[in-house]
Amino acid sequence: MGFNCGIVGLPNVGKSTLFNALTETAQADSANYPFCTIEPNTGRVAVPDERLGRIAAISKSAQVVPTWLEFVDIAGLVRGASKGEGLGNKFLGHIREVAAIVHVLRCFEGGEITHVEDSIDPIRDAETVETELMLADLESLEKRIGPMEKRAKSGDKEAKTLLPLMMRTLAALQDGEPARNVAVSEDEEPAFQALQLITAKPVLYVCNVDEESAADGNALSQRVAEMAAKTGQSCVLVSAAIEAEVAMLGSPEEKAEFLETLGLAETGLARIIRAGYELLDLITYLTSGPKESRAWTIPRGTRAPQAAAVIHTDFEKGFIRAETISYDDFMNCNGEVGAKEAGKMRLEGKDYVVQDGDIMLFRFNV
Repeated sequence: MGFNCGIVGLPNVGKSTLFNALTETAQADSANYPFCTIEPNTGRVAVPDERLGRIAAISKSAQVVPTWLEFVDIAGLVRGASKGEGLGNKFLGHIREVAAIVHVLRCFEGGEITHVEDSIDPIRDAETVETELMLADLESLEKRIGPMEKRAKSGDKEAKTLLPLMMRTLAALQDGEPARNVAVSEDEEPAFQALQLITAKPVLYVCNVDEESAADGNALSQRVAEMAAKTGQSCVLVSAAIEAEVAMLGSPEEKAEFLETLGLAETGLARIIRAGYELLDLITYLTSGPKESRAWTIPRGTRAPQAAAVIHTDFEKGFIRAETISYDDFMNCNGEVGAKEAGKMRLEGKDYVVQDGDIMLFRFNV
């Protein structure tokens, strides 16, 4: 599964404006009418990480290469999408391909932008989209359970294992619960992921507020925050209008000065990117030297050989060991040489679980 997040929501809630600002491009057409986004637009964004610049300065690296997260702008869903309303089937297919869902909710009143429901209620909007996604999952499972039952009766071992999981998930969906609420054991997890259910994906709610509410939110965004807390999901505050303005500014200094005038320490997009990274349960390890300092993305819990494979598959095939320095030790010892002299460089083997911020050099032989 790729490290990507699909941006979803009802039409005219600010998805495309947010995507444009997120990727600092004009790939998505921000028009004031439903279905202006017909095909999903994809953009890669750098994950903010102050550690990378710091280790690059110590290593005197010629180049600094961040790690990336991919965002997909998916056209607006509407009530009835699971039955093909609007461009529902196409949109639902695109959502199945992403690893996590960034759900944009309109949390501002007024303005010239029309709302498809003719009123502003982010909780209702969230429930509308969630219901359509659950109905799509329900239909998908119902189609597959019949053939799976036949396979199980014929003695198929895989079907016998999968059928109870599918039945539990179906029951949850029929009770109005998303698939992510189904209790799944560690052994069942691969099979559960293979079902490709939309509501099994983690969700980040993005409250799109007016400029005046960008720092502290408003009554509408507070309701979303409470909903997210109850359902165990994440929530981020952002003003798509402000982010669009920031994206048009040239230098980081200009952007920082503009944000300061609004009482903001950082962009909402930086929070979205970090939250998306956390949503997918990802961590970063680093490599550093005179040529470049680079950040690499891996799922939490990845062992050293598999982490090495992110750089090149040969590194995993011929893995010998990983020379590892924690970020704090690297900084406290002023780099690799100082860390080695202080005995802070560790030799880690195949079973080592890579930690966030580890600075690594892989030894391999192919």
